[in-house]
Amino acid sequence: MIRLQFLELNRTMHYKLYSVFKLIICCFTLLTFNTNAQAQGSKKIKVVIDAGHGGKDTGAIGYGINEKDVALQVTLLVAEMLEKQSDIEAIYTRKKDVFIGLRERANIANDANADLFISIHCNSVANSKPYGAETFVLGLHRNEDNLKIAMKENKVIELEENYEEKYDGFDPTSPESYIGFSLLQEQYLDQSILLADIIQKNFVDKLERKNRGVKQAGFLVLRETYMPSVLVELGFLSNKNENQFLRSSNNQKKLAQQIFNGVMQYKESLEKNQNSLAVVEKSIESNGIIDDSYEATFYVQFAAGRKKLKLEPYNFKGLENVTRIKESGLFKYRYGKSNSHKEIQNHLITAKEKGYKGAFIVAYLDGKKISIEDALKTQIK
Repeated sequence: MIRLQFLELNRTMHYKLYSVFKLIICCFTLLTFNTNAQAQGSKKIKVVIDAGHGGKDTGAIGYGINEKDVALQVTLLVAEMLEKQSDIEAIYTRKKDVFIGLRERANIANDANADLFISIHCNSVANSKPYGAETFVLGLHRNEDNLKIAMKENKVIELEENYEEKYDGFDPTSPESYIGFSLLQEQYLDQSILLADIIQKNFVDKLERKNRGVKQAGFLVLRETYMPSVLVELGFLSNKNENQFLRSSNNQKKLAQQIFNGVMQYKESLEKNQNSLAVVEKSIESNGIIDDSYEATFYVQFAAGRKKLKLEPYNFKGLENVTRIKESGLFKYRYGKSNSHKEIQNHLITAKEKGYKGAFIVAYLDGKKISIEDALKTQIK
């Protein structure tokens, strides 16, 4: 499973940069919320809830019920729960039965500088037997079924004017168009997988839904967003029993509750590790420790994905001397290597200036990954 990690904040000599890079990435891997919102002192986490399809785009249809209607009802319920939280801002892509293009949905999230993006859908296939919930993150589809689901959801762009030009020639029906999807949101992949895993686990453990797993596929709406993003398939409208489950208002509330719970679990893990780090920082400051060097080795991790890329600057926005390591089934790309905390902070700034806003610091000791909290305890006196 993915191991707990979080991004270390600047220490005493870097408090002027503290507000800019106040980003903690935690909970089994990289639990990230948007740095700009933190830098501006905003206490609210912005969560975009996207109701799939709408208007002239009905989405899947099964036994007289439309995907767009179920997705909207669950979305409104999730957003209503989030709005009751004083430190969360819920943002809708649609509140009623209207058609919105995939890029426009992503733009709503990007323009809001959102911290999370959750797109809600229902599934449907020709075979009436499949059932269960599954949650997707962006990436290369690992099997034909994932590709078919992505093609079905992406086909909606054909309802948009000039979609060929708008989406740079992307053909939702051509498998070749999906090549390279995993390269476009890799800096958020770990975070997205984490959120997807939490939501999926809630569906299975709390609602006893059949677990179809966390998967990767080439969804355009996820490709266009610049924050941790997931797409939830609540179940199959094509399965008669599950159709009855999904059309029930009571069950829609239960599904919404577990998506809401997932967001809160994600957020609570962030706060828990932020508090833990604050204790370490305070101890370091009060003991007068000077940031010099450590037994632990620090790196800046800026991207992760299932594709093995050549370690050339053109693959990494000009970053040189990039290294690669494989962990938890993902290739993770790192920039910089140092036993000095101050030096690795400079590498972090460089990575962010190159456009890797989700870059963060990781630490290793004797070849094993350790938390930043433990790494700070290895200071050489």
